[in-house]
Order: sequence, then C-alpha cells, then structure tokens
Amino acid sequence: MGLRFLTAGESHGKCILAILEGMPAGLKIETSKINSELKRRQQGYGRGERMKIEEDKAEILSGIRKGLSLGSPIAIKIDNQDYLIGAEISDKLPVITAVRPGHADFAGAMKYGFNDIRNVLERASARETVGRVAAGTVCKIFLDEFDIDITSRVLVVGGKTTEREIKEEIDAATRDKDTVGGIFEVVAKKVPVGLGSHVHYDRRLCGILAGSLMSIPGIKSVEIGLGLGFAKERGSSVQDIIFYDGKKGFNRKSNNAGGIEGGMTNGQPLIIRCCMKPISSLGNPLDSVDIVSKKPVKAAVVRSDTCVVWAAGVIAENAVAFELAKAMLEKFGGDSIKETKRNFLAAKA
Repeated sequence: MGLRFLTAGESHGKCILAILEGMPAGLKIETSKINSELKRRQQGYGRGERMKIEEDKAEILSGIRKGLSLGSPIAIKIDNQDYLIGAEISDKLPVITAVRPGHADFAGAMKYGFNDIRNVLERASARETVGRVAAGTVCKIFLDEFDIDITSRVLVVGGKTTEREIKEEIDAATRDKDTVGGIFEVVAKKVPVGLGSHVHYDRRLCGILAGSLMSIPGIKSVEIGLGLGFAKERGSSVQDIIFYDGKKGFNRKSNNAGGIEGGMTNGQPLIIRCCMKPISSLGNPLDSVDIVSKKPVKAAVVRSDTCVVWAAGVIAENAVAFELAKAMLEKFGGDSIKETKRNFLAAKA
C-alpha cells in the first residue's frame, strides 16, 4: 500500500484531522515537533487577523504509544479556534453568493450546484494545510533518521528581493487592502541516489513532487533546479558534469538539474522553487457576479492575509517531506524503523 495521508475538516469546522498511514513502527514522535512546525506555518510578514486568534496545537489520537509509532494509522487533530469561540460552520455563518475571482468559489459552486459558496470556501481554504503540515512533520522526523534535511526560504515577494523592499511592498499592499504573492525555494539535502523511477510517468519523482506542490492553494508554477533557465542555454553549458573522487565518490561541480535526472534523485541537493499568486480574498473587492441573482456585485470580503509566501514555504517543506518519505519506503521498505535503516545501510555498503 505504501505511505499515504488524508485530511478532513473545514475552515470554521470543529477541527482539521490528518491521518497518516504506512509509517514504520518504532519511530520516536514528539508532539512538540509537530507544534513547532504548525507555529512556523503561522508566521511570516503580512499575516492577517486570524493568526492572532489561532494557536495551533496537535493532539495525537492514534498510532503512537509511549512516544513511538505502532505501524498503524497515525491520527492527528488540530482544533479550530474559530469553532471554539462560537463561529462554527453552521447556520450562524451568513450565506455568501458573491464569488471571488481567482478563488475556488465559482468553479466549486458550479460543479456541485451550490447556492452558497461557503460550502466551497470552507474546504478550499488554506486552513486545510495544517493537516498537511502535521502529517509532513511526522515524515520530517522519519527523514531525520537518515540525515535528510529540508528547509525553505523566500526569494521574491511582489517583485522585490531585499528584506526592506519586501516589507515596504507588503505594507503598501496592506494599506491598499490588496495582496502580494512571491517565489520561495525548498531545498532537501543528503537525499540518496535512486528515489523515484524512470520506468513510467507516474513513478517519476519530479512529476510527483510537482503535482504535490501545485496542489497547495495559490501555487501556480513549480521549477526544479535551473528550471526556466534551461530555455536560455545550450546543452553543453547546463549539464552537471560527473566526477569521481576516492573520498567523496561520485560528485558534481554544478547542480542545474536540481537533484533529479530522469525522474530519479541523483544524490545532489534537491532544489525546487514555487511561485505563489497573490491571495484572492481582497479587502478592496473586485467586480463580480452574484451566483443566485446573476446581477453584478462586488466580490465577497473574507478575512484574509496580505502575504503568505513564508507560510507556503513551510507547507511546501512538509509536502516534499511526505513525498520523499514515501519514496524512501518504496525503495528501502521495512515494517519497523530499525528494518528500514538496516536496508538503507545495506544499500549504501
């Protein structure tokens, strides 16, 4: 079956629930590490009012005993503070019929035949990503057993690249009740050679990672390594020449491929960049249409942030962690962490 996860829950529902299945037994999992990642997801310049009320805390419901994974499904619950203070998803929340351009509102309402786009936005909300981060953190803990480290950094926000310019751009957008997007980079180091496969389209790790990252709300493009830069160069200048050193083994002097060749990891750091569009929920709403009356209206105004590029980077780290953990288990197997590590070490010998 392999490693897999599901999430459940709505933005104003009782909680977000993540279920991770396929993690080997015997992995030490500390709730504090999950909470630390959840806190990172809430940070970053340009966050809005919701981050002032949400204090995400994970509660492990199953799959762990005495701090160790059991090999059974791991269920993690994160309560929604909105629900706890009385703003639960119910008839108390107003019906919304003015769709927001750029959001899931219109397509979702048309697809399911809804006259209230709240039925769409509650699940389409990026609030769902707390479940991905919770599941991904367990995968990060697993990867740490193999010294695989995953980080992210913001490169561009609103077309600006320096910290001062970025903050000024976010402040200006906040004053205008507007939003800004940007570009972030995820790097995974010490990834072993041979994760993924070249033999079929759905087993190529580059495609798997791109699909996972594109599913994060607001992500509009993904590039690996040099990415779009390949279009400007000749082949002789962008291929990563291979060397062999008696101490280091096979090595490269460049990493334009971003750690993946032919759908498989090649031992170089995995480098992925994602572009996130500006958030669709605007304080100064755009022209739109009421899906019930069909009359022109201003789009609905929903509590939101000005910029979430830093948070998106954290979510992406955990999305990458899940896919790498899944690929590791596909290659090395093991019902227990001891068995997986034994197989890993044997493959390196």
